[in-house]
Amino acid sequence: MKKNLLAMSLVIALIPVTANSSTTINGFASIKAGITTGSDEQLYGYDDTLDFKNESLIALQVKSDLGEKLSVTAQLLGRGQDDFDVGFEWAFISYQLSDNMTINAGRLRTPFYKYSDFKDVGYAYDWLRVPQGVYGLGFDSIEGLTFYRTAQLGNIDSTLQLIFGGYDGTASLSGTQVNATIDNVAGITWELAKDAFSARFAYLIGKTSIETTSVSLAPDFTVGNLYQALAANGLSPLVTAIDIDDESSNFTGIGLTYDDSDWIAVAEYTRVEVENSFVATQKNWYASLGKRFNSFTPYISYERENNDAVVSIYQPYTAVLPPQLLVPVQGLVASQERDASTWNIGVRYDFHPSAAFKAQFSSEDNDTLGQRNGLLAFGVDLVF
Repeated sequence: MKKNLLAMSLVIALIPVTANSSTTINGFASIKAGITTGSDEQLYGYDDTLDFKNESLIALQVKSDLGEKLSVTAQLLGRGQDDFDVGFEWAFISYQLSDNMTINAGRLRTPFYKYSDFKDVGYAYDWLRVPQGVYGLGFDSIEGLTFYRTAQLGNIDSTLQLIFGGYDGTASLSGTQVNATIDNVAGITWELAKDAFSARFAYLIGKTSIETTSVSLAPDFTVGNLYQALAANGLSPLVTAIDIDDESSNFTGIGLTYDDSDWIAVAEYTRVEVENSFVATQKNWYASLGKRFNSFTPYISYERENNDAVVSIYQPYTAVLPPQLLVPVQGLVASQERDASTWNIGVRYDFHPSAAFKAQFSSEDNDTLGQRNGLLAFGVDLVF
């Protein structure tokens, strides 16, 4: 970790500061630990051994105002689960077109959710972690540009955002890290706020390709082997139906918030679809309620995940599929099914103006696997 912090310092030291620029540096960190409640349980990367590394992270953000309405921002972040290897989470330039219009270009946080911009900044919300059933899409950033416009619609605050770009990186599929690209990403978000209430809508589309051939279905048998066997049996149309190659995809998100500085209630619903593929359509939501007692904020939340397997994709071929190929096809499609609900109960204690201690118990009931997993986690979130 010392080596990575030194790397951060060297990057910052190399940023030129001219007579016409103003550079600010701030950061945030989370030191968290967790342990499951059973010896055979796993949840959110934890098991029955107390782990202080899995969800811990540290980040520095550097912003330089170059004058003439132009600025540059970079965020370097190291995660404990990646041995605190530092990478650029954000790196973009901003130009202020007017008092209420701004355009950003570079590596940007994809605005899927209400807390997208603050997903890693644990101090910005009361939970110990953002609801994983909704926020676990698998990637957070795109390379592209966004356009912001704020306005006053009567006594309602309006924030409109347009997004254009693409993603080229990795994704998790059936527990395997695979290469993924999403081209031609375009979308819109719109948030309206009045007094204690706010509402948010997001809609994004793109063309998704995922390299699935390396995913293992059985010892010495991968998805790539399955595709070859299907093609050899004259079932290339089924391969085309299953694989994920430049498929139309879309994301819809709706969020509602009530925060009167005493009570805070938040709910979000998301729907994610990758058409013409074996990826299940994800329909997930959560609802959360918290009450502030000076420095203490106890809360409770519920998460629901409902991802139905796309069995219709292979049903027309059932009669002609030999058993040795039907079973792995069924297994591949079924691997994307998830029916789970999670209860979270926790407390936040603001013991310092820039730091908060949190403790949270999570209980997940996974009906797909017939498992129940419990997790106790605690830690400190801070900003500096």
